[in-house]
Amino acid sequence: MGKTVLVTGGAGYIGSVLVPLLLEGGHAVRVLDNFCYRQSGLLGCCHDPGLEVSRGDVRDKRALETAMDGADYVIHLAARVGAPACDADPAAAESTNLGATRTMLGIRSGQKILFASTDSGYGAGQDGECTEETPMRPVSLYGRTKVEAEGAVLGSGGAVSLRLATVFGASPRMRLDLLVNDFVYRAARDGYVALFEGGFRRNYIHVRDAARAFMHAMENFGAMEGRAYNVGLDGANLSKVELCEAIRRHVPGFVFTEAQVGRDPDMRDYAVSNARMREAGFRPAYSLDDGIAELLRAYSVMPGAEFCNA
Repeated sequence: MGKTVLVTGGAGYIGSVLVPLLLEGGHAVRVLDNFCYRQSGLLGCCHDPGLEVSRGDVRDKRALETAMDGADYVIHLAARVGAPACDADPAAAESTNLGATRTMLGIRSGQKILFASTDSGYGAGQDGECTEETPMRPVSLYGRTKVEAEGAVLGSGGAVSLRLATVFGASPRMRLDLLVNDFVYRAARDGYVALFEGGFRRNYIHVRDAARAFMHAMENFGAMEGRAYNVGLDGANLSKVELCEAIRRHVPGFVFTEAQVGRDPDMRDYAVSNARMREAGFRPAYSLDDGIAELLRAYSVMPGAEFCNA
């Protein structure tokens, strides 16, 4: 039997992939989004009478109360995502990522919560593979606010947190300011990229698998409740250099060099274990190579500059 699901930030990069999956699964879907990027990725869902869209800010308590009323689940995607976007407006980052989450917890009335967290919280230079028991030591404002919000959500009970790896792939609300998406775009457009911190590793997950992970957690909520789960690709703990080498297999003329031209504000340099999510029965369906090929097709049909969060 279908549930009523509120998706905050449901018109965003992940939400515009997740909402159609929920509707196809027979659920009634409410979206609360402020449409701050003027995105239109949900247009393809508007034929479905199970979709209800509210144009509002997750920080608005009244809007949140209205959207949550009668919902069975809340999939909480709304956030200032990424260190650059948070650093550009720290007050908005605090009030959205942390403040709005606390407001949600204060007004909930039995809703089960699925929280979109990030493996950016592991911070810099972790030894070995990071599991969900590895201490979180976020470096950026983005990482700190998401870690604190995750702690509040899990501490409230009735919740699951998904710590997403770096997401990639095409979405109706596209983003080019994500590492794989950015590097593939540069390879396709310029044939060249200059790397900083080329040896720094991170994990990756396709946007459709990120959406599928929320579906899986909702469908298996009883078994997964009360814990955080890393969500990424096994075997894809890759450095930036290794990522570029993977892209070059698809774009043979792609050239990349290492240069001291910048730094990652999250200082992400770690490998991640996704064993807990795998043990919960979830398997990603899309590889990094699948995503690179998809992105190359996507970039042949879309413009680019406006598809960034910051």
